[in-house]
Amino acid sequence: MAMIGVFQGLRAIGQKEGLLGYYKGNGAMMARIFPYAAIQFMSYEQYKKLLKSYFNGRESPVHRLLAGSLAGVTCVTFTYPLDLVRARLAFQVSENRYTGIAHAFRTIYAEEGGLRAMFSGFRPTIYGMIPYAGLSFFTNETLKAFFLENMTSITTKPVHKRDGTAPDPTLRELTYTTNLLCGGIAGGVAQTFAYPFDVVRRRMQLNRGLPDGQATSTIRTLVYILRHDGFFRGWYRGMSLNYMRVVPQAAVSFTTYEFLKRMLQIEDRSIVKVG
Repeated sequence: MAMIGVFQGLRAIGQKEGLLGYYKGNGAMMARIFPYAAIQFMSYEQYKKLLKSYFNGRESPVHRLLAGSLAGVTCVTFTYPLDLVRARLAFQVSENRYTGIAHAFRTIYAEEGGLRAMFSGFRPTIYGMIPYAGLSFFTNETLKAFFLENMTSITTKPVHKRDGTAPDPTLRELTYTTNLLCGGIAGGVAQTFAYPFDVVRRRMQLNRGLPDGQATSTIRTLVYILRHDGFFRGWYRGMSLNYMRVVPQAAVSFTTYEFLKRMLQIEDRSIVKVG
Protein backbone atom coordinates (compact mmCIF):
# COMPACT_ATOMS: atom_id res chain seq x y z
CA MET A 1 0.00 0.00 0.00
CA ALA A 2 1.64 3.19 -1.18
CA MET A 3 1.33 6.13 1.18
CA ILE A 4 2.18 9.47 -0.39
CA GLY A 5 1.84 11.53 2.76
CA VAL A 6 0.56 11.68 6.30
CA PHE A 7 -3.09 12.39 5.56
CA GLN A 8 -3.22 10.00 2.61
CA GLY A 9 -1.84 7.29 4.88
CA LEU A 10 -4.36 8.04 7.63
CA ARG A 11 -7.20 7.95 5.13
CA ALA A 12 -5.99 4.68 3.59
CA ILE A 13 -5.77 2.98 7.00
CA GLY A 14 -9.25 4.18 7.93
CA GLN A 15 -10.76 2.93 4.68
CA LYS A 16 -9.06 -0.45 4.81
CA GLU A 17 -9.12 -1.30 8.51
CA GLY A 18 -11.54 1.11 10.15
CA LEU A 19 -11.06 2.98 13.43
CA LEU A 20 -9.33 0.05 15.14
CA GLY A 21 -6.62 0.14 12.46
CA TYR A 22 -5.23 3.30 14.03
CA TYR A 23 -4.68 1.44 17.31
CA LYS A 24 -2.88 -1.66 16.05
CA GLY A 25 -0.15 -2.56 18.51
CA ASN A 26 -1.48 -0.14 21.12
CA GLY A 27 -1.79 -2.90 23.73
CA ALA A 28 1.91 -3.67 23.39
CA MET A 29 2.67 0.05 23.45
CA MET A 30 0.82 0.48 26.74
CA ALA A 31 2.50 -2.60 28.21
CA ARG A 32 5.86 -1.14 27.21
CA ILE A 33 5.41 2.52 28.10
CA PHE A 34 4.84 1.98 31.85
CA PRO A 35 8.18 0.28 32.58
CA TYR A 36 9.90 2.33 29.87
CA ALA A 37 8.99 5.71 31.35
CA ALA A 38 9.50 4.56 34.94
CA ILE A 39 12.97 3.17 34.25
CA GLN A 40 13.97 6.15 32.10
CA PHE A 41 13.11 8.89 34.60
CA MET A 42 14.28 6.93 37.64
CA SER A 43 17.61 6.03 36.06
CA TYR A 44 18.09 9.60 34.79
CA GLU A 45 17.89 10.99 38.31
CA GLN A 46 20.23 8.28 39.60
CA TYR A 47 22.78 8.76 36.82
CA LYS A 48 22.70 12.51 37.35
CA LYS A 49 23.43 12.09 41.07
CA LEU A 50 26.19 9.58 40.30
CA LEU A 51 27.86 11.87 37.79
CA LYS A 52 27.64 14.81 40.18
CA SER A 53 29.38 12.78 42.87
CA TYR A 54 32.38 12.34 40.58
CA PHE A 55 32.67 16.11 40.08
CA ASN A 56 32.43 17.34 43.67
CA GLY A 57 28.67 17.89 43.56
CA ARG A 58 28.78 20.24 40.60
CA GLU A 59 26.25 19.87 37.79
CA SER A 60 26.82 21.01 34.22
CA PRO A 61 25.04 20.62 30.86
CA VAL A 62 27.41 17.74 30.08
CA HIS A 63 26.04 15.84 33.09
CA ARG A 64 22.49 16.24 31.79
CA LEU A 65 23.52 15.01 28.35
CA LEU A 66 25.38 11.97 29.67
CA ALA A 67 22.74 11.10 32.27
CA GLY A 68 20.01 11.31 29.64
CA SER A 69 21.90 9.06 27.23
CA LEU A 70 22.62 6.48 29.92
CA ALA A 71 18.99 6.53 31.06
CA GLY A 72 17.82 5.98 27.48
CA VAL A 73 20.10 3.01 26.99
CA THR A 74 18.99 1.52 30.31
CA CYS A 75 15.26 1.71 29.66
CA VAL A 76 15.56 0.42 26.09
CA THR A 77 17.60 -2.57 27.23
CA PHE A 78 14.85 -3.66 29.62
CA THR A 79 11.85 -2.99 27.34
CA TYR A 80 13.07 -3.62 23.78
CA PRO A 81 11.22 -6.93 23.09
CA LEU A 82 7.92 -5.16 23.78
CA ASP A 83 8.85 -2.48 21.26
CA LEU A 84 9.59 -5.17 18.67
CA VAL A 85 6.22 -6.82 19.24
CA ARG A 86 4.44 -3.46 19.11
CA ALA A 87 6.01 -2.72 15.71
CA ARG A 88 5.04 -6.13 14.33
CA LEU A 89 1.44 -5.74 15.50
CA ALA A 90 1.15 -2.18 14.25
CA PHE A 91 2.44 -2.95 10.75
CA GLN A 92 0.22 -5.95 9.99
CA VAL A 93 -1.51 -4.78 6.84
CA SER A 94 -1.97 -7.55 4.28
CA GLU A 95 -2.45 -10.35 6.80
CA ASN A 96 -2.97 -10.74 10.53
CA ARG A 97 -0.10 -13.05 11.32
CA TYR A 98 -0.19 -12.30 15.04
CA THR A 99 -3.38 -12.49 17.06
CA GLY A 100 -2.04 -10.66 20.10
CA ILE A 101 0.96 -9.79 22.25
CA ALA A 102 1.53 -13.30 23.68
CA HIS A 103 1.06 -14.93 20.28
CA ALA A 104 3.53 -12.51 18.69
CA PHE A 105 6.13 -13.31 21.34
CA ARG A 106 5.71 -17.05 20.86
CA THR A 107 5.77 -16.86 17.05
CA ILE A 108 8.85 -14.64 16.81
CA TYR A 109 10.71 -16.73 19.38
CA ALA A 110 9.83 -20.06 17.73
CA GLU A 111 10.23 -19.11 14.06
CA GLU A 112 12.94 -16.46 13.92
CA GLY A 113 15.78 -17.60 16.15
CA GLY A 114 14.78 -17.62 19.79
CA LEU A 115 15.89 -14.90 22.20
CA ARG A 116 18.16 -13.27 19.62
CA ALA A 117 15.15 -12.62 17.38
CA MET A 118 13.49 -10.64 20.19
CA PHE A 119 16.33 -8.11 19.91
CA SER A 120 16.29 -7.65 16.13
CA GLY A 121 17.11 -3.99 15.48
CA PHE A 122 18.44 -3.48 19.01
CA ARG A 123 21.78 -2.03 17.88
CA PRO A 124 20.39 0.88 15.80
CA THR A 125 17.93 1.52 18.61
CA ILE A 126 20.80 2.02 21.03
CA TYR A 127 22.67 4.19 18.50
CA GLY A 128 19.59 6.36 18.12
CA MET A 129 18.70 6.41 21.80
CA ILE A 130 22.05 7.82 22.87
CA PRO A 131 21.54 11.18 21.08
CA TYR A 132 17.75 11.12 21.47
CA ALA A 133 17.53 10.64 25.23
CA GLY A 134 20.64 12.71 25.89
CA LEU A 135 19.44 15.67 23.82
CA SER A 136 15.85 15.48 25.07
CA PHE A 137 16.82 15.68 28.76
CA PHE A 138 19.57 18.20 28.05
CA THR A 139 17.30 20.48 25.98
CA ASN A 140 14.40 20.26 28.40
CA GLU A 141 16.44 21.15 31.48
CA THR A 142 18.47 23.80 29.68
CA LEU A 143 15.31 25.54 28.45
CA LYS A 144 13.76 25.38 31.93
CA ALA A 145 16.86 26.95 33.45
CA PHE A 146 16.85 29.66 30.77
CA PHE A 147 13.20 30.57 31.36
CA LEU A 148 13.66 30.60 35.14
CA GLU A 149 16.61 32.98 34.89
CA ASN A 150 15.62 35.24 32.01
CA MET A 151 11.84 35.27 31.50
CA THR A 152 10.58 34.90 35.05
CA SER A 153 7.63 37.28 34.77
CA ILE A 154 5.89 35.46 31.91
CA THR A 155 6.98 31.82 32.36
CA THR A 156 6.53 31.33 36.12
CA LYS A 157 3.80 31.45 38.77
CA PRO A 158 3.86 31.74 42.58
CA VAL A 159 4.84 28.53 44.32
CA HIS A 160 1.71 26.79 45.55
CA LYS A 161 1.75 25.76 49.21
CA ARG A 162 0.18 22.41 50.09
CA ASP A 163 -0.98 23.60 53.53
CA GLY A 164 -3.41 26.06 51.93
CA THR A 165 -1.68 29.23 53.18
CA ALA A 166 -0.97 32.12 50.87
CA PRO A 167 1.97 31.53 48.50
CA ASP A 168 5.22 33.39 49.04
CA PRO A 169 5.25 36.08 46.32
CA THR A 170 9.04 35.97 46.16
CA LEU A 171 9.14 32.29 45.19
CA ARG A 172 8.07 31.32 41.68
CA GLU A 173 8.04 28.11 39.62
CA LEU A 174 7.56 27.36 35.95
CA THR A 175 3.97 27.16 34.72
CA TYR A 176 2.70 23.93 33.18
CA THR A 177 2.41 25.72 29.84
CA THR A 178 6.12 26.51 29.97
CA ASN A 179 6.91 22.91 30.91
CA LEU A 180 4.86 21.71 27.94
CA LEU A 181 6.77 24.08 25.66
CA CYS A 182 10.16 22.94 26.97
CA GLY A 183 9.25 19.26 26.66
CA GLY A 184 7.85 19.65 23.15
CA ILE A 185 10.91 21.50 21.87
CA ALA A 186 13.16 18.92 23.53
CA GLY A 187 11.36 16.06 21.81
CA GLY A 188 11.52 17.75 18.41
CA VAL A 189 15.22 18.60 18.66
CA ALA A 190 16.18 15.13 19.87
CA GLN A 191 14.11 13.34 17.23
CA THR A 192 15.68 15.39 14.43
CA PHE A 193 19.13 14.05 15.25
CA ALA A 194 18.09 10.47 16.03
CA TYR A 195 15.50 9.81 13.33
CA PRO A 196 17.71 8.00 10.74
CA PHE A 197 18.45 5.32 13.34
CA ASP A 198 14.71 5.02 13.97
CA VAL A 199 14.19 4.30 10.26
CA VAL A 200 16.82 1.54 10.39
CA ARG A 201 15.33 0.13 13.58
CA ARG A 202 11.88 -0.20 12.01
CA ARG A 203 13.28 -1.91 8.91
CA MET A 204 15.18 -4.43 11.00
CA GLN A 205 12.24 -5.07 13.31
CA LEU A 206 10.01 -5.79 10.32
CA ASN A 207 12.63 -7.80 8.41
CA ARG A 208 12.60 -5.21 5.63
CA GLY A 209 16.14 -3.90 5.91
CA LEU A 210 17.76 -4.86 2.60
CA PRO A 211 16.66 -6.70 -0.56
CA ASP A 212 17.95 -10.01 0.78
CA GLY A 213 15.91 -9.50 3.95
CA GLN A 214 19.01 -9.51 6.16
CA ALA A 215 19.65 -6.12 7.77
CA THR A 216 22.52 -7.31 9.95
CA SER A 217 24.49 -4.06 9.92
CA THR A 218 23.27 -0.64 10.97
CA ILE A 219 25.82 1.17 8.80
CA ARG A 220 25.12 -1.08 5.81
CA THR A 221 21.40 -0.35 6.06
CA LEU A 222 21.97 3.40 6.47
CA VAL A 223 24.19 3.48 3.38
CA TYR A 224 21.70 1.43 1.37
CA ILE A 225 18.81 3.75 2.27
CA LEU A 226 20.87 6.84 1.42
CA ARG A 227 21.95 5.49 -1.97
CA HIS A 228 18.55 4.22 -3.07
CA ASP A 229 16.14 6.69 -1.47
CA GLY A 230 18.23 9.78 -0.74
CA PHE A 231 18.66 11.90 2.36
CA PHE A 232 15.17 13.31 2.89
CA ARG A 233 13.09 10.56 1.24
CA GLY A 234 15.24 7.87 2.82
CA TRP A 235 16.72 8.80 6.17
CA TYR A 236 13.94 11.27 7.00
CA ARG A 237 10.98 9.63 5.31
CA GLY A 238 7.90 10.03 7.50
CA MET A 239 9.54 12.68 9.67
CA SER A 240 6.53 15.03 9.52
CA LEU A 241 4.29 12.34 10.99
CA ASN A 242 6.89 11.55 13.61
CA TYR A 243 7.01 15.20 14.72
CA MET A 244 3.24 15.10 15.11
CA ARG A 245 3.67 12.13 17.45
CA VAL A 246 6.90 12.88 19.31
CA VAL A 247 6.44 16.59 20.11
CA PRO A 248 3.17 16.25 22.07
CA GLN A 249 4.34 12.95 23.56
CA ALA A 250 7.53 14.48 24.92
CA ALA A 251 5.71 17.60 26.10
CA VAL A 252 3.13 15.62 28.07
CA SER A 253 5.73 13.14 29.36
CA PHE A 254 8.09 15.75 30.81
CA THR A 255 5.25 17.88 32.19
CA THR A 256 3.56 14.90 33.85
CA TYR A 257 6.87 13.97 35.44
CA GLU A 258 7.28 17.47 36.84
CA PHE A 259 3.69 17.46 38.11
CA LEU A 260 4.15 14.14 39.90
CA LYS A 261 7.42 15.28 41.48
CA ARG A 262 5.68 18.35 42.85
CA MET A 263 2.65 16.41 44.04
CA LEU A 264 4.71 13.70 45.75
CA GLN A 265 7.36 16.14 46.97
CA ILE A 266 10.11 13.70 46.13
CA GLU A 267 12.66 16.45 45.59
CA ASP A 268 13.10 20.20 45.74
CA ARG A 269 11.17 21.96 43.00
CA SER A 270 12.79 24.10 40.35
CA ILE A 271 11.99 27.51 41.78
CA VAL A 272 13.45 30.97 41.60
CA LYS A 273 13.43 33.73 44.22
CA VAL A 274 12.46 37.18 42.96
CA GLY A 275 12.29 40.57 44.56
